[in-house]
Amino acid sequence: MQRPNHGLEDSQTLNVPKKRRGKNHDGARGPYRATTSTQFSPSDYTVGWICALPLEMAAAKAMLDEVHADLPKSLHDHNTYTLGQIGVHNVVIACLPSGVYGTTSAVRVATLMLLSFQSIRLGLMVGIGGGAPSPRADIRLGDIVVSRPDESFGGVVQYDYGKTIQEGRFRRIGTLNKPPHVLLTATSRLQADHISRPSRIPEYLSELAVNYPSMVPKFTYCGQRPDQLFDAHYEHLNSEDICEHCDSSRIVTRPTRPQNHPVIHYGLIASGNQVMKHGKTRDRLARELGILCFEMEAAGLMDLFPCLVIRGICDYADSHKNKQWQEYAAATAAAYAKELLYIISGDQVDETQTAPEIPSIIGEYLITKVKLL
Repeated sequence: MQRPNHGLEDSQTLNVPKKRRGKNHDGARGPYRATTSTQFSPSDYTVGWICALPLEMAAAKAMLDEVHADLPKSLHDHNTYTLGQIGVHNVVIACLPSGVYGTTSAVRVATLMLLSFQSIRLGLMVGIGGGAPSPRADIRLGDIVVSRPDESFGGVVQYDYGKTIQEGRFRRIGTLNKPPHVLLTATSRLQADHISRPSRIPEYLSELAVNYPSMVPKFTYCGQRPDQLFDAHYEHLNSEDICEHCDSSRIVTRPTRPQNHPVIHYGLIASGNQVMKHGKTRDRLARELGILCFEMEAAGLMDLFPCLVIRGICDYADSHKNKQWQEYAAATAAAYAKELLYIISGDQVDETQTAPEIPSIIGEYLITKVKLL
């Protein structure tokens, strides 16, 4: 498959201006406009944003400054997209097929996105995840975990991929790619900015409430939702989704935070093809690898679609997990992604390479198998 040179159109020159509108990359505010009549083409979209759940896609759409009209897709592309703009960036948002989750589904969606939008330079995987609180990371429900590389991993660890060796020990095999350099430098700047000024996430959540009133009950903070972290050895025995009848004496005592705004954590995110619902295993992997969060899609993306993974914490990856915090956690993650895009300039994106060439074998396989979704 041939990609346009540097994501440009027929002129093949770096001096061709992009169709960019809206706010400046410093985050200056302008009047909210839900739709635009400006005509765009697939080559105008440079940010690919992937979600796993419809509620995550709803949160992503709510963060757009403008919503664009649908565009024709590649013949074999069965994804459904939401198109729009954040700051100076044109963004294409895709969601995994309903009920089909995990690393394989994620790579299919990303591959098909790149077939239709061949100028994508920046990738974001944004949604919810299970937190791994520890003495070094006071993670609460609604907080945000952002993938960050360390000396051993590229930001995402495929914790269930490897082989069993002597004495039943499990050895993980291989490492995954890092996000594009521009995203890593942007997260560093944002982390530095938040030392001297507060995050704009509460502001963006307030805008969501104004622009989408029907989303307020679930997608904004509600103190009535209990944030309870149970002892890792205490299993949820009741058949009910909520923990109303769980033993309150097994709740971990944590200091009260001075405010309700989400805290942003940077570190490793664990990704695998199964849901993590076991407190002792969660804590063991957190100790061994320094994991802050568990999710199910990112490991399938990093080599094909290098991206920054942003997860809002909706549960504690144990048997007590429920869905009460999912929408709010999705909104906080999407708000972080919006704040991040505001500090990335259009020039930085232009200087970033397009997403890696899709291997022909993978592309042909997905085109053949996509109807199975």
